[in-house]
Amino acid sequence: MAMAPDAPADRPVTIWAGAPAPAMRQLPLDLGPERPQTLSSYVAGSNGDAVSWLTAWPPAGQAPSPVYLWGAEGSGKTHLLRALLARALAQGWGAIWLAPGSCQMWDGHAPEAPTLALMDDCGALHPDEQHLAFNLFIESAGSASRAAEEGGPLHVAAAGHAPPVDLPVRDDLRTRLGWGWVFHLAPLDEAGVRQVLAQEAERRGLGLPDEVLNYLFARHSRDLSALMRLLDQLDAYALSAHRPVTVPLVRQVLSLETP
Repeated sequence: MAMAPDAPADRPVTIWAGAPAPAMRQLPLDLGPERPQTLSSYVAGSNGDAVSWLTAWPPAGQAPSPVYLWGAEGSGKTHLLRALLARALAQGWGAIWLAPGSCQMWDGHAPEAPTLALMDDCGALHPDEQHLAFNLFIESAGSASRAAEEGGPLHVAAAGHAPPVDLPVRDDLRTRLGWGWVFHLAPLDEAGVRQVLAQEAERRGLGLPDEVLNYLFARHSRDLSALMRLLDQLDAYALSAHRPVTVPLVRQVLSLETP
């Protein structure tokens, strides 16, 4: 489900206008165990419209329009934001990654290069991070009309667990998160989750027989995030024990989680 953009044209401001810069920790972006995050590696399920739109985004020659993705944990919001980040950096863009407790920035290859600001888990942003997010939206709205020597356009992509109207953030930020395109990401069905697990196991060179998948779906949470964390544990345990992934090995790993 998507809503068409209707962004007002506000006057551009500096990112830190009106308040001192918040004291944010500059943390390296945790991309997990070298797991590639691309649009093509995202198992879309019923979210094909969102993936098609993101694949074609941003439209050439058009003013920056923000996009907001929302859905339950495991629906792939962070995967899609990281895929956009990787694509922007590969194209020489600047980038800003904002998430609760961290902010990381990359310079573009040229001063006039576009910049992509990505905001993850927006509902959990701290007040100073919400201030930064708000000003990034204002900067984006004014960036299309400024001279190239002042910097390229600023695009915004954000994600959260709920639609913008239900996010527990300041009112002006909530409004701006709903300015542009809004996509609801539905969780994958069992077939889609199996595909993700099989795809990731193959990437790792890890055998994941059907009987193991059947056991996991019968005895473990079907939440994709939880299953991916379990796959990390199975991979590490199988490697340290020099054993293939079998149902007995899965039982051992699951028993370690039992208090």
